[in-house]
Amino acid sequence: MRIIHCFILTILFLLSDNFLAQQLPLPFQDYRDIKARPTSLTRKYLTPTRIVWTSDSGNGKYVINAQSILKQGTGQADLNAGTYLKLIGDNTNKGGIILDFGKEIQGGLEIITSINNKNPVGKVRIRFGESVAETMSDIGGEGGATNDHAMRDFIITLPWLGRLTVGNSGFRFVRIDVVDTDTEVEIKEISASFEYRDILYLGSFRCNDEYLNKIWLTGAYTVHLNMQDYLWDAIKRDRLVWVGDLHPEVMTINSVFGYNDVVPKSLDLARDITPLPAWMNGISSYSMWWIIIHRDWYLYQGDLEYLKEQQEYMSRLLKLLSEKIDENGKEILDGNRFLDWPSSENTEAIHAGLQSMMVMTFEAGEELSRILNDKDSETLCQSTLKKLRKHVPDITSSKQAASLLALSGLIAPKKANDEVLAQNGVHGMSTFYGYYMLDARAKAGDYKGAIDNIREYWGAMIDLGATTFWEDFDINWMKNAARIDEVVPEGKVDVHASYGGYCYKGYRHSFCHGWASGPTTWLSRHVLGVKPLEAGCKKVRITPNLGDLDWVEGTSPTPYGIIEIKHTKQADGKIKSEIKAPEGVVVVK
Repeated sequence: MRIIHCFILTILFLLSDNFLAQQLPLPFQDYRDIKARPTSLTRKYLTPTRIVWTSDSGNGKYVINAQSILKQGTGQADLNAGTYLKLIGDNTNKGGIILDFGKEIQGGLEIITSINNKNPVGKVRIRFGESVAETMSDIGGEGGATNDHAMRDFIITLPWLGRLTVGNSGFRFVRIDVVDTDTEVEIKEISASFEYRDILYLGSFRCNDEYLNKIWLTGAYTVHLNMQDYLWDAIKRDRLVWVGDLHPEVMTINSVFGYNDVVPKSLDLARDITPLPAWMNGISSYSMWWIIIHRDWYLYQGDLEYLKEQQEYMSRLLKLLSEKIDENGKEILDGNRFLDWPSSENTEAIHAGLQSMMVMTFEAGEELSRILNDKDSETLCQSTLKKLRKHVPDITSSKQAASLLALSGLIAPKKANDEVLAQNGVHGMSTFYGYYMLDARAKAGDYKGAIDNIREYWGAMIDLGATTFWEDFDINWMKNAARIDEVVPEGKVDVHASYGGYCYKGYRHSFCHGWASGPTTWLSRHVLGVKPLEAGCKKVRITPNLGDLDWVEGTSPTPYGIIEIKHTKQADGKIKSEIKAPEGVVVVK
């Protein structure tokens, strides 16, 4: 009996959940308690939309069955021998192909090989490109491509009858070439592995000018791609949380997506990796942008508990900033003194911009301190503002400086607009500070001038084939420029290779940079006319400024739901507005 009893106990133990969990393969285990880094990203596989180029020169010897690669596949290798893409290499040519996925995306490349290959298949060279020309370039040299931050040019060995996903970068185009001589590679499927946040575009903008509609949506999409697990500056490079860059991006998120956890997550990262007295990203203005972003984020989202989490760091940061002013009220900030790259060598403009930003920061600090009932910080901000306003820098000819001087109230917006911002069209604009230039023009009442700037400056990038907005742009680049979505014709200028400065020369230049999304927010705030007056959009002012437009309609997200808006210009020039706001939101005009 005792032997039988022990046998039964042994059987019961072997059948226990604990024993099975230890003995069965991993898929049968409960993963809920396994520690893993979370992600908010979705992955989808995109089929190429067109073939841009092949190395064949029309003879059909080195690239065979190219059109087969444009058919949507299953994502699965199989034993069937079909009609698939073949890339062939010999002593005179190496089969190569450039594919277009239709628009800029963030992710990698999936390649599935067939049963007809050798084992292993052989080596291929892969080159990602934000332009067609970038896929045809080599690493290094003046204007050359780089593998900085994300690999864009590398050689891999393909598996026989298998599936391989490679790369993680921002791109629209991909070039694939065989590497070895006497090589034949057969590829069943090629897909882009697209990684993004699967979120709704709650905000919208539409008017009678399709050009502006496309610009609004392009700015929104540019930021959407950069909403990875953190809010990046760009999906090619630097793929980092640059706090100054965040401000235009956060404003676009407020106008398009509403609340998204990528914003507090990124702001908290910047705070937690920057112990005071260090400056965020090593740049004094970027620590100031952190305070301004919190003010704007709270105004749109109204999350008081989250704001309270910032109080201790913010009060110490305001104290640190208050010590960077001389007895005459002039800022004496240390660290990297930076506004944006085009103004980075203009010391007078930088000082004017930093003086203005100090005013804007302490205004935001005073407002937030009052909300947090932090009397000491509120008093500090008030006394510091009084001191700062004693010193008014020269306006200079810099549009960056003029815009901040106007927004801070150190000079009259009309003076900034008339003397600087309205001069020379879009010459002197920049993708980052273009947002503040537009905002300053609006503050001066020159909405038509700002709308014209949007059409000419951001519209020019779209005219060159852009599906996202760039790290930098100069209107002079349009002269004899080739489109970025074609092989550069003889006699035309390769915009990607030929231009750019500082850290973005040539193909290192990012063509999907979130700080360039300013027109999206601006059109929603000033043309559609939606501006929150109380935290969490409990009260909003809706004041349309149509300029030369006949009508505009759209939506604006709030924590309470969507505001639906339509403005129509009547024959007498007056605007008829139709507004539907959710319960909990008060609209004033």
